[in-house]
Amino acid sequence: MSLLDTLHRWAGGLIGLVLALLGLTGAILVHKDAWVMLPHTGDARVTDVRALAQATQRMMTGPQQPQSIIYASDSFGLDRLTFAKGAGAYADQSGAIVTAWQSQWARPELWLFDFHHHLFAGDAGETVIGVAALCGLFFVVSGVILWWRTRSTFEFRLIPKRLSRPAIVRHHRDLGIVMAPLLALSLVTGAVFVFRPVASLILGPGTQAELKAASQAPEYKPVPLAANFDWGALIEAAHARFPKAELRIVAPPRGDSGLVTVRMRQPEEWLPNGRTMLWFAADTGALVGARDARDVPLRVTLYNRFYPLHAAKVGGLPYRMVMTASGLALAMLGSLAVWTFWFRRPRKARVGSARPVAARS
Repeated sequence: MSLLDTLHRWAGGLIGLVLALLGLTGAILVHKDAWVMLPHTGDARVTDVRALAQATQRMMTGPQQPQSIIYASDSFGLDRLTFAKGAGAYADQSGAIVTAWQSQWARPELWLFDFHHHLFAGDAGETVIGVAALCGLFFVVSGVILWWRTRSTFEFRLIPKRLSRPAIVRHHRDLGIVMAPLLALSLVTGAVFVFRPVASLILGPGTQAELKAASQAPEYKPVPLAANFDWGALIEAAHARFPKAELRIVAPPRGDSGLVTVRMRQPEEWLPNGRTMLWFAADTGALVGARDARDVPLRVTLYNRFYPLHAAKVGGLPYRMVMTASGLALAMLGSLAVWTFWFRRPRKARVGSARPVAARS
């Protein structure tokens, strides 16, 4: 038990600040659609296929063609256009640009997202986050074990009674046991995105092969996008193939791909951008392949529910508040753990400092 306690303290002191920042940024990001203040953010989502087709044609044939369009949702009334090197724009649902930027640093919701997912360091930062999430799971499990021996002193407090080390340690222990289920949910779902083998541990052998098959695009020759590509016809064809699905993303071909990709969201899907996919030939506009997210294996469906659970994209405001509490608790536990470990460590008694008591005759 002493070794477990030492590992818990040292790991918390070293990785706690990363977890605290991830918890804080996560708590902010779950409410992103509410705090981005721009014209038309409160507009109702347009569902008319012809209007969507006209807006797509307008956005895709503008002065600069975007790398993708993420369409407005029920909670956010603007389309988002992405360009190279972090540039982008928001457009209303008719395709008119509302605001544009040349770098992600101009939009707080973008750099916060990049920090939360990559620590501003791309794939290397993502790996660090995955390791931090696994460390966080160790903290949850070891914390529950260590709490058990002191369970008789349990007292729930939102903040420590005092900023002394004993009060902070006690608060850390008791708040941690209360929030352990939510912290475990946040950390497990976060680790799954970085390390696919974690998904196999949860969902069973064969998960990775099923995920790869479910995300694989059909084969098509590497052709450039036609100069007069009919984006409106593409939108109408996508809705004709899946009439009940919501249009979420359209992306022109990238690299050696000769396919235009369309993502849609079926009513049964939890993922905010869905996993119902269509691929169109970049030269002719013909439908090359389609995949209905409702027809994928069960383990793929379950995997696709990890992100909505992690980012509070299901359950409405009540579940967003639950995940906000989880993020804030992680921020508090992590930051106070680092502070007590480095700045409020217990003082060691100095050997020989006590004066001997004189013997009486």
